[in-house]
Amino acid sequence: MTENTIQEELGEIVIAPEVLEVIVGITAAKIEGVHTLRNKRFSDSLGKKSEGRGVYISSDENDKVTVDIYVYLTYGVSVPKVALNIQKEVKEAVSQATDVQIDEVNIHVVGVVTEKAEKPSLDELFDEGFFNA
Repeated sequence: MTENTIQEELGEIVIAPEVLEVIVGITAAKIEGVHTLRNKRFSDSLGKKSEGRGVYISSDENDKVTVDIYVYLTYGVSVPKVALNIQKEVKEAVSQATDVQIDEVNIHVVGVVTEKAEKPSLDELFDEGFFNA
């Protein structure tokens, strides 16, 4: 995926794909009913930075931006309701923060976690010091 560029009178603003991954990841992790995000392949956890864990962003030749999010949900929630909420909130958060329009948000529910399993905090999901930057 290429960087998103916004032309302004004062110059251009370039937004790296990693910025979008972080916004998407934090937004999805905060949705009620989402237990955690998860990489789609084990090998991704070896090379993918933790702030992008479970989030994959791509764009095609027409600059159509697609986001794929891999999540574990909390047992007992309505899967369609939580998935729709993730889609809506992610599109809105990215648009508000960057003026980048997301065309598709695909939710991949890879599992359901019982309430006995402790939900990781945002600090555990993202790099140390990330929120202090």
